[in-house]
Amino acid sequence: MNILIIGASRGLGLEFVRQYRAAGARVTATARDDAGQARIAEQGAKPLRLDVADAASVSGLAWQVDGERFDVVVINAGVYGPGTAGLETPTASDFDAVMHTNVLGPMRLLPQIAEALAPGARVAVLSSKMGSIGLRASTSGWLYRASKAAVNSVMKDASLALAGQATVISFHPGWVRTDMGGSGADIDATTSVAGMRTVLASVKPVDTGSFFSYDGQRLAW
Repeated sequence: MNILIIGASRGLGLEFVRQYRAAGARVTATARDDAGQARIAEQGAKPLRLDVADAASVSGLAWQVDGERFDVVVINAGVYGPGTAGLETPTASDFDAVMHTNVLGPMRLLPQIAEALAPGARVAVLSSKMGSIGLRASTSGWLYRASKAAVNSVMKDASLALAGQATVISFHPGWVRTDMGGSGADIDATTSVAGMRTVLASVKPVDTGSFFSYDGQRLAW
């Protein structure tokens, strides 16, 4: 298996690296800085420098993975933004930071990795149940919610564009004990990533364009 993890300096991304390496896979993973690249290398994976919020950085990804044929790609990079509770207007800078990373980032990345996919590849975009409109019962973090609803749309379009070449899905990783999720979250990164890897190993072309929880449950949009 040949794996690419985008956004693997820590948290879920680094746990994907650890688990896929433990399973014997060949792993390439990206980080924004030297410390993140060092943590990736410590797992025996190939580190690449990449900042998904920087157009020039992303535009250089295609040549860095030229000739690769990835069986699995996970686009993990994301930020939460302001922890609002209601209809609190985000600042322009907060809006730009969240939307550039969580939405524009995948829109830049997907065309870059399209030519590096193996036949029958699986591509996962890490979204969140917070982006679901049908399941929504809270307004907390409404900027983050808007970004994840938008990235689900991006994933759906990618699934249509890559039909017959790759199975493309979105994930709700669960409420995970990471720097973003906090210490009071429901599950640990090991459990979340193990579940997502199981889903990725079992999805079929008919599942492309679907929204899954880490435990395999299909989620409403």
